[in-house]
Amino acid sequence: MFDGQVALVTGGTRGIGAAIATTLARDGVRVAAGYSRGKDQADALRAKLEADGGQVSVHQGRVDDPADCERVVREVMERFGRIDFLVNNAGITVDKTVRKMSFDDWHNVLNVNLFGAFAMTKAVLEHMLERGSGRIVNISSVIGETGNVGQANYAASKAGLFGFTKSLALETARKGITVNVVAPGFIATEMVSAMPQTALDSVIEKIPQRRLGKPEEVARVVKFLLEDESSYITGAVYTINGGLDM
Repeated sequence: MFDGQVALVTGGTRGIGAAIATTLARDGVRVAAGYSRGKDQADALRAKLEADGGQVSVHQGRVDDPADCERVVREVMERFGRIDFLVNNAGITVDKTVRKMSFDDWHNVLNVNLFGAFAMTKAVLEHMLERGSGRIVNISSVIGETGNVGQANYAASKAGLFGFTKSLALETARKGITVNVVAPGFIATEMVSAMPQTALDSVIEKIPQRRLGKPEEVARVVKFLLEDESSYITGAVYTINGGLDM
């Protein structure tokens, strides 16, 4: 399906990002997984995927630092010689009500989740334009569509990815590049598992399918959007939330 193409996945060593990296590597994509912390976890994922026959590299850096983004892209280019796919998955939460939220709480989440996608896209885009092809997938969230108590910063950052994606899709539609959004609901990751059990039970009760999603279910949609056969899809939003928001 994929013939030695290269994917850069930010936040690609844990949670949804690790599932995306794993799914792509097992289908023949050469994967560069970015991470900001957790070197041991990153190295373990790389070793596991290489043992399965994948070609994988890991790159430490902050997506909210444009210099780091440019350095990571240079490292990937030096290793693999090209970047066909960019998956902007890196994200953080700092949950507080607006009344209690500090300006730093606001800026830190917006900088990683929204500005980080912009900065990494800027670092990759010229290469894709020169080659006349590319796929960009931004990982948003159902919270960007519905909002959530205590997550105004997170909701704003994830909602911003919708507008960013659609604008970039229009700018690149004639240049061989597609840009789409995947918006997961509540997925069984470390981030969600850290919620208090009572809160988690309450969330599951609201999901029509009465369960959390699996990271692999998100990865499957990302892979679909990267395939050659998906070249007519751009500016689209794919929701994966068990019916939580329709």
